[in-house]
Amino acid sequence: MINYKGAPMIETKRLILRKMEMNDANRMFDVIFSDHRVMDNLIKGPHKTISETINRLTEITKQYVSDKFCYWGIVLKESGELIGTIDLYNINEDTENCEVGYDIGFNWWNQGYGTEALHAVVEFAFRFMNIHKISATHGIDNPASGKIMLKVGMKREGIIRDMIRKNNQYKDCGIYGILQQEYLEMNLPNQISILNKIE
Repeated sequence: MINYKGAPMIETKRLILRKMEMNDANRMFDVIFSDHRVMDNLIKGPHKTISETINRLTEITKQYVSDKFCYWGIVLKESGELIGTIDLYNINEDTENCEVGYDIGFNWWNQGYGTEALHAVVEFAFRFMNIHKISATHGIDNPASGKIMLKVGMKREGIIRDMIRKNNQYKDCGIYGILQQEYLEMNLPNQISILNKIE
């Protein structure tokens, strides 16, 4: 049975994962939602105006009233800068499985922040929510995202052909997954935990 906890604040060595706020709109537009390098990997593509970002944040913040909504902003602990987002979605109560998605601003790529945030949310989902399996996908033209998934213990399960369509072009996606039992067997014997604190 899933233990829903919403989106509590999660602290790791370098990051704080926290709920998004409406005053994050300008920052999100500038470093993530308007940047084609980040958003081209997502189906909807980059935002053209700040109003699109405001609308998206309005949708997000309204859903925090539900403890089934698991969506965080990724913040650098040292500077307080918001650099990305991560969420658990498509949570299926019958299978107790879900998916995870994330995006990191371009200026913070290749510094391990995506791996650290994903590892934290995977650990949170397995240890505190009792999720059975977490899956993630990435366009095959974005192999760096797949590397992040492998680093947290996910296994590549295959390729889904023509999984998404963007700009009238279909894209294949790699699909990855990790089971709760696999995660616990990898991490608990050595008492390895990436989470410093959960509030």
